[in-house]
Amino acid sequence: MSAAARSAEHDDVLAAARALVAAFGAHDVARYFASFDENASFVFHNNDEVITSRSRYEQIWRGWERDGFKVLGCRSLDQRVQVVGPDVAIFTHRVRTRVAGEAAELRERETIVFRRDSGGTWLGVHEHLSVDPRTGDA
Repeated sequence: MSAAARSAEHDDVLAAARALVAAFGAHDVARYFASFDENASFVFHNNDEVITSRSRYEQIWRGWERDGFKVLGCRSLDQRVQVVGPDVAIFTHRVRTRVAGEAAELRERETIVFRRDSGGTWLGVHEHLSVDPRTGDA
């Protein structure tokens, strides 16, 4: 793969990741879930289940919403894209999220594996969220 192609893929994945984070931060549920492949998997530090599909995650999300969950804002720090093949890339970042009912901002690290579909769209196929041990944003 040429350096120019790798750079273009990097930029496309970064744009897809930023759109996903923006949708999450705006609590735009439809746009957020559209950023993931239907067979995506999810591992969250605050959920004991390995979620094996987007539809299962949507069910869990609706339960959270019934309990008062709403994203009020989200900041993404230290964004990094690693293109590992012509159609696969890994996005990592530190994320700061404000949610309804929580006084403190949630401080987490996240990895999202993206795969380019047959139409050229980069979709998340795996997300892993963990607590960020760093205390600052610098």
